[in-house]
Amino acid sequence: MTPTATPRIDADRLWKSLMDLAQIGATPKGGVRRIALTDEDRQGRDQVARWCREAGLDVRVDEVGNLFARRPGLDPSARAVATGSHIDTQPSGGKFDGNFGVLAGLEVMRTLNDLGLQTRAPLEVVVWTNEEGTRFTPVMMGSGAFAGVFTPDFIRAQKDIAGASVGDELARIGYRGAHPCGAVPGGMFAAYFEAHIEQGPVLEAQSLPIGIVTGALGQQWYDVTVTGMDAHAGPTPMALRHDALLAAARMIEAVNRIALSEAPHGRGTVGYLQVLPNSRNVIPGQVQFSVDFRNLSQDGLDRMDAALRAALAQIAGATQVQVDVVQVVKYEPCLFDAHCVASVRHAAERLQLPHMDVVSGAGHDAVYVNGVAPTGMIFVPCKDGISHNEIEDALPEHIAAGANVLLLAMLERAQ
Repeated sequence: MTPTATPRIDADRLWKSLMDLAQIGATPKGGVRRIALTDEDRQGRDQVARWCREAGLDVRVDEVGNLFARRPGLDPSARAVATGSHIDTQPSGGKFDGNFGVLAGLEVMRTLNDLGLQTRAPLEVVVWTNEEGTRFTPVMMGSGAFAGVFTPDFIRAQKDIAGASVGDELARIGYRGAHPCGAVPGGMFAAYFEAHIEQGPVLEAQSLPIGIVTGALGQQWYDVTVTGMDAHAGPTPMALRHDALLAAARMIEAVNRIALSEAPHGRGTVGYLQVLPNSRNVIPGQVQFSVDFRNLSQDGLDRMDAALRAALAQIAGATQVQVDVVQVVKYEPCLFDAHCVASVRHAAERLQLPHMDVVSGAGHDAVYVNGVAPTGMIFVPCKDGISHNEIEDALPEHIAAGANVLLLAMLERAQ
């Protein structure tokens, strides 16, 4: 390669690695079921670790199962520039969510080996434990422990519905490592980048291959219980009913209205609903439902919170029911490091790739890592914006474009 040439990853090799990894836990519809700390997860981890060692990387595993693979730099005192994501999936997941970020990082290392390029700072690829939170909660478990949001003891004590603990399952699959969680040789990462499919429709709608992620929406989740009175559907006059489902329906509409008032970054979703006694000729006496609010600012989330509580109280009074609201999750909005965002932008411009600034509506490991290290993200389109689904798909040229942006962004930071 000439000194002025722009390095490129091997697009075919990256695509093949994605397809090969997708065979572990493959589903009949072309997706992947590789739930955290199952045998399939072990097989996936073993495969990625094997590829990393074949690329000459030094592999270590920490006490909550996060896997790190390091390529040494010329300066032993320099802090590493890292990249990564996760390889655990939803029960009916796809080939690209998380997996793209891990294997794009591996492909960066392979490409540098091919070109004989050495960086001043070390480079690392990370596989975070249990990002999806399907089997064990909380979500983004490994990166949260790494960032000090959760203690390793708390993480290892979490259990699935069958009573198996994270600690026991890590030991069973051979990934309960000895390395202290959050300890990075040479000091915390100098920078961390995560490449990911968008998991939404914006880039595809704009026909753009690259999204420069400037931040991620904050999230506040609630459990709402509406209590009325069970009563016979026939003898009870309409004006004398205490219909919990009628009240809940109006409350759900209010959730939507509140989110619309916070455009363009407000989000409001009711994804869970349970009606009791759930009989066709009984007026519902109790309804439980979830509320998921998201916004790019904490002020916006605070406004949504206040509006929700006011609307629910007003509706409860008008429909003669009681309402109880419990906040169960709070993630602060995240703004990624300006220098890392600039490195991603420079890379896209150098590669002459059309791009736009975007905000992530989903949580990612990068959100937690951003609390302890300068962080940036790269998005590429996914077909129809579909993710967490077996039909999740992406174009090879978009996958290659994202990996090339990752390569140049890491090289800029690692010199």
